[in-house]
Amino acid sequence: MSASPARFLLLGSFATLYLVWGSSFVATKIMVTELPPVLAAGVRFAIAGLLLGALARARGALVPRDATEWRHAFAMGALMVLVSNGANGLAMQHVASNQSALLNASSAFWIALLGTVGSQGHRLPKRTLAGLAIGFAGVALLLWPRGGFAAANLGWQLLILFGCIAWAGATLYHRVAKPATPALMFTAMQMLAGGLLTLPVGLALGDAAEWRWSPPGLAALGYLVVFSSCLAYAAFAYLMTHTTPARLGTYAYVNPVVAAVLGWALLGETLSGLQLAGMAVILAGVVLVTLPAARPAD
Repeated sequence: MSASPARFLLLGSFATLYLVWGSSFVATKIMVTELPPVLAAGVRFAIAGLLLGALARARGALVPRDATEWRHAFAMGALMVLVSNGANGLAMQHVASNQSALLNASSAFWIALLGTVGSQGHRLPKRTLAGLAIGFAGVALLLWPRGGFAAANLGWQLLILFGCIAWAGATLYHRVAKPATPALMFTAMQMLAGGLLTLPVGLALGDAAEWRWSPPGLAALGYLVVFSSCLAYAAFAYLMTHTTPARLGTYAYVNPVVAAVLGWALLGETLSGLQLAGMAVILAGVVLVTLPAARPAD
């Protein structure tokens, strides 16, 4: 009986990660439609960083005084919040949430590809290379429009892919930097740092003049702060120490499916047959890239 609470906590953490991060694309679409995207992102991550930091502190983690740890936090905040989230927010004013979610699944490919670069780079196994090739073919299918290419639409989609590359770069930076701060506290630090970097950019772009107290926009912003940025990251931090990397990585191909279903149900979004095929191909590629290699027989 003693194992049951732990099992329920494990399953609840996975459900939180799948449903909350999957639904975050719909919430972000509402937020950037109702509120100026860059300033709203800055507000979101600044508040979320403070709340998550308070949670981490309540669980015993200390705020580091080491300047190196904060330098790492600001570097990752710049890549993950200012560049990656900022690019997604701007593009999602023009791109459906389900397409954004599917394009974001390509982060698994960029992480694997960038992992081959530099002095600590490593060769990719054949199955991973096959997964990369399949995945990029799926991205091409997803980008292929029904009525021919339009430079404006393609540009916004490519901006999302640029944000995915920035996210992958931040992930690899974390691996090399190896910050000593506990995971939950360091996540709070990078959120706060990213929010503080994004706020002045939003103000410089004139977002303050565009701000309006839209109930749907504020509700979406609140959902992203409390659930996507705090609750889901707390679940992620728990799973990092209570499950295998392969199982944890399943969110990369579950979230886009959740986002596609919710985008259809709540926002009336649709995907063409070619794009549905692209979704299936992308998810197949992510599975090949993220699942662990089979262990040799003893």
